Amino acid sequence: MTDLSKRRLVQWAGVSALAASALLVGCGKKEEPKKAEAPAAAASAAKPEPIKAAWIYVGPVGDAGWSFAHDLGRKAVEAKFGDGVKTTIVEKVPEGADAERVIRDLATQGNKIIFATSFGYMDAMLKVAGEFPDVKFEHATGYKTAPNMRIYDASFYHDTYMAGVIAGKMTKTNVLGFVGSFPIPEVLRNINAFTLGAQSVNPKIKTKVVWVNTWFDPPKESEAAQSLINQKADVLLQNTDSTAVLQTAEKNGKYAFGWDSDMSTFGPKAHLASAVANWGPYYIKAIEELKAGTWKTERTVWGVKEGLNDLIKIADVVPEDAKKRVEEIKAGLKGDTFEVFTGPIVDNTGKERLAKDAKADQAWKDKIDFYVKGVEGKVPTGK
Repeated sequence: MTDLSKRRLVQWAGVSALAASALLVGCGKKEEPKKAEAPAAAASAAKPEPIKAAWIYVGPVGDAGWSFAHDLGRKAVEAKFGDGVKTTIVEKVPEGADAERVIRDLATQGNKIIFATSFGYMDAMLKVAGEFPDVKFEHATGYKTAPNMRIYDASFYHDTYMAGVIAGKMTKTNVLGFVGSFPIPEVLRNINAFTLGAQSVNPKIKTKVVWVNTWFDPPKESEAAQSLINQKADVLLQNTDSTAVLQTAEKNGKYAFGWDSDMSTFGPKAHLASAVANWGPYYIKAIEELKAGTWKTERTVWGVKEGLNDLIKIADVVPEDAKKRVEEIKAGLKGDTFEVFTGPIVDNTGKERLAKDAKADQAWKDKIDFYVKGVEGKVPTGK
């Protein structure tokens, strides 16, 4: 073979090698999209599903009141966790068999935590909790628990005591009116605290109560408010969920308080202040515990100290000394230096219920079944 032929052979081999190399590189490039798809698929698979959380309400969430306040708390959860949580609500659920059906349906739908926001849902939730051990159940204002069911509550009596201070200063007849829902300790605490707060600035105070045996029924609430006004009550408070009491006071030229949420726009001339609850921080806490795996059965009772309860939008007509006293009480509640139920406390039959200088513990508050001195009538027993 000549040198020229050898050189041509080497050149041809070199060209062939380069072509083969290029072909391999080309084949490698064709595989790159497949390699790029794998991380994207893995990232998509790793994205956690949102936590499904549900709330059931005894009333509508529309304008104001108890259910409205709880729904504001739900919206605070959505704002905090974004697409990490998916919430569901069912409103206007009667207490009893309907509640059991709704709670069971929500558990079946994959909700991992369910909040029942009325006292009368307690037994229904307890029953369903036993059927779904992997679901967390939360009941507002109750007292029964299970391994996967706990309770949470607000200290509305903080608000009602402060409202009482204002009412005691604003009344001209020395007669206050209270529209009650059901004669349970939660409501009796509020009636008694309202009266004690008023008596702290006006010892002449008497409180009249009309029971409506419902949480939300505007016509009944309005009728009860009118009945109290007809009995000379000129400052009203309620433990019901609509704006009817405030609006009835407005029509009659009397005073009243908003309940559960800011109701100042519903009766601006009658409105003295609103006793409110901010449920958002508790609901956020519950979801965080569920996410972290630290959720446990317990009872949580928050009040002014924790930022759950407050008395807001105090009207300009309220005397400055009353406003100052309210601020002092708030500071005392926040600093654990003031207790609403401090003895001596005597019921309206003259029986001592709490000794002088004694401070009520939660167990005492949970068992209140009496009216304090100054509240007229007898507590209904249902017998």
